[in-house]
Amino acid sequence: MKSAHLQRVLTSVILLPLLGWAIFSGDPVLSLAIAAVACLGLLEFYAMFWPLREKIAWKAGGTLLALGLVWAPLTWSGTALACLAMLGMALAFLAQHDRARFPDALQDSQILLTGLLYLPFILRLFRTVSAPEIGLVLLTTFAADTGAYYAGSYLGGAKIWPSVSPKKTWAGSIGGLGASVAVSTAFGLAFGTAGWQAFALLGAGLNIAAQTGDFFESALKRRQGIKDSGWVLPGHGGILDRIDSLLFTLPLYCGLAALFPFFA
Repeated sequence: MKSAHLQRVLTSVILLPLLGWAIFSGDPVLSLAIAAVACLGLLEFYAMFWPLREKIAWKAGGTLLALGLVWAPLTWSGTALACLAMLGMALAFLAQHDRARFPDALQDSQILLTGLLYLPFILRLFRTVSAPEIGLVLLTTFAADTGAYYAGSYLGGAKIWPSVSPKKTWAGSIGGLGASVAVSTAFGLAFGTAGWQAFALLGAGLNIAAQTGDFFESALKRRQGIKDSGWVLPGHGGILDRIDSLLFTLPLYCGLAALFPFFA
């Protein structure tokens, strides 16, 4: 437990400065970072269905398409609709998980498309928001994961959804919610233009999205019989294990920001 915790902390200490550098450097560094994360996460997603050397051509084709999607013009129509379609698919998957109605084996074309919608289509939204907005989404999402991890580890208690995620507790969920609201509110007071109440509500909404994204990936992994999506990040698992919440908080923030500007 201590070793895994130390690995988790060291990985974060190394990655956070790199992440900050990519954010404030802007393009092309930011887009290159987004493309790298999207492709690595996509390969982990495909490996859930096509392990080892299976379907290499499909994996290569999906990766090339991911690069094209990340670098596509920001005005490209259909991006928001595609993101909403992916989130709707994810919610349908969760709703049918315990009823065993989701197909046991997806067709190759469906796997390819789902991976593209799940990762590059959503991650490219980072290119549409400002550095402060990126910082808000990332910090609030990380607070949700970190708060839930420590509150759940030290307090334990009743499980939320054991068939999907055996370790997630209500105590962890509440701890993550409190951490998200606190970080979002503090960030808004420091850099935002909306009232603190708006940022507090935003933090709560992003936390719900983060927990939904976490449950979605957990359900997907359990359906495929795997523990971690990969091994790239010591103490965290794979890229997908680290960004599963972010893939839900980012599109939610972009949608809310279009209606209620949080920054000048």
